[in-house]
Amino acid sequence: MTIATDRRSATGLLTPLLAGALVMVALGVYGRVHTPTGFAVGPGGFSGALPMKSWLTTGAFVLAFVQVVSALSMWGKIGVSIPAWVHRWSGRVAFVLTIPVAFHCLYALGLQYDVPRVLVHSLLGCFFYGVFTAKMLALPRKGLPGWTLPLLGGGLFAALVGLWLTSSLWFFTTIGVRL
Repeated sequence: MTIATDRRSATGLLTPLLAGALVMVALGVYGRVHTPTGFAVGPGGFSGALPMKSWLTTGAFVLAFVQVVSALSMWGKIGVSIPAWVHRWSGRVAFVLTIPVAFHCLYALGLQYDVPRVLVHSLLGCFFYGVFTAKMLALPRKGLPGWTLPLLGGGLFAALVGLWLTSSLWFFTTIGVRL
């Protein structure tokens, strides 16, 4: 690649990254200025909102590992062949599982900063959706640097692991495992 080609491919990444940054900031601002309602989503078969959020996040957390292994397979980094549809569908399902959780967190609780664990959790939630936006916008683009998708996917994985650690693991070890 020439320097001009490198610049063009890096410039093509600018739009997805800017869009992701806007999503991240917009969620954070909304979460901070919105007056929390205390309730947003019915627990739908769970005993309450916290167990619902913990279990849905755990489902997304498990599927994040499927995402990593299937991505490694698609890139030929492991000796196992996993169909590409496993990666696509595990990602879709993981994302769908996060939607009621994020909606409840933003609408019912808002972005909180008084407890360090909750602040980290709030910031990771905004980061997760910002990186998700950037990755989805980068996927169809041709000519991006080869590190783009692994870096964005790794950011998504790291954010989801951090979200699980600061929410579900905290809930299961502090409150207990319950539906």
